[in-house]
Amino acid sequence: MSNWLRKHTDVRTIRVAAADLNGQARGKRIPARFAENVLKNGTRFPMSVLNLDIWGEDIEDSPLVFEMGDADGILRPTERGFMPMPWLEAPTALLPIWMFRENGQPYDGDPRHALRAVVDRYRTHGLTPVVAVELEFFLIDDSGKTLQVPPSPRSGKRRKAAETMSIRALDAFDTFFTDLYDACEAMDIPADTAISETGLGQFEINMMHTDDALRAADDAWLFKMLVKGLARRHGFAASFMAKPYPEYSGNGLHTHFSLLDAQGRNVFDNGGPEGTEVLRQAVAGCLTGMHDSALVFAPHANSYDRLVPGAHAPTAICWGYENRTVAIRVPSGSPSARRIEHRVAGGDVNPYLMLAAILGAALVGIEDGLQAPAPVTGNAYAMEDLAQLPGSWAAAIDAFEKSPFIARILPPELVRNYMFTKRQELHYMAELTPEEQVELYLDTV
Repeated sequence: MSNWLRKHTDVRTIRVAAADLNGQARGKRIPARFAENVLKNGTRFPMSVLNLDIWGEDIEDSPLVFEMGDADGILRPTERGFMPMPWLEAPTALLPIWMFRENGQPYDGDPRHALRAVVDRYRTHGLTPVVAVELEFFLIDDSGKTLQVPPSPRSGKRRKAAETMSIRALDAFDTFFTDLYDACEAMDIPADTAISETGLGQFEINMMHTDDALRAADDAWLFKMLVKGLARRHGFAASFMAKPYPEYSGNGLHTHFSLLDAQGRNVFDNGGPEGTEVLRQAVAGCLTGMHDSALVFAPHANSYDRLVPGAHAPTAICWGYENRTVAIRVPSGSPSARRIEHRVAGGDVNPYLMLAAILGAALVGIEDGLQAPAPVTGNAYAMEDLAQLPGSWAAAIDAFEKSPFIARILPPELVRNYMFTKRQELHYMAELTPEEQVELYLDTV
């Protein structure tokens, strides 16, 4: 049995879980005494389980269900191994898994394999992505008919205003954040700086950078699960949905990345603030693929409420140096840390698909030697001549489905499955009131 389980004899049950296309954890509860069998042989469930809609329903037109007899995939542990689930009352272990076909080949409909394939392509070029993500979320009292910020456990008061980078706002929920950082350490999630953000009860936590993009996506996926679960233990909700409050900024999930060559040198660093030609090629790739990959960065109906001018989320397809109104920002600082910040994704994304789309687009830019347009200075929201992201969920679905650029990044089976998922969600979401949509997205995404 796993050394981790031997050291944690109080753990009596485990969860085995994989991320579906919406980033939802799908899996099983298993008694700990049968863990050895999972480690040795994996577990099985239908391939269609990674292709459910946001309600957890089968995709009606999917060939995975009846046409293929709803065949099983084999799910094997990832390299992450066992970890605790600190948001549950009983001592429990989580074992992340990913899906393979019966013949041992990776299942192309698994979003983690999509990211692995992009990283493998970088490896053929002698390059390694170094990635860090910033995750924004709201703490919410959803016990009544109207969402509001929870009362502070310290004062009992509700601060009904945005408190950007406020120490007082952090201190108001100090017990929660202390437990959260302890839980991150127990789960080996590299949570770094926490700040309060511009939304009502909104916070951001940054992850430390890593040269393992799969691990960065794992950390983001696990962190979202942890924050939502731990908040409930503290008597309120936490949500990564893109826009829970119409009048406040939404949740983003910004990604910073650079590339190392075989000698460990940052290929974006030219010793100055402008970066190298490779950096500009990567920027060009990200810009070229941005319109068609918007569905990955904004995957839900609510996502498009965040992507509006002047709301701290980009709307124009452009880039610039040290400019937070653009979609692609090149931060200042030490040349050795020169990097790209991709600012489009909302907190409601699947982290595996998000990183696959970002890193895949950058690699296409490098492979094709694409040339970036001139960087934007000033307020990008006020520039009418810039290309724009899709203005609606339906437009983003259409752009994704027909895109030859997306076909260079994601496997055909995943593209097909994702399209079936989003078209089904688009159809049934029209039947929900805005209040019902918020209730759905608050806990799921």
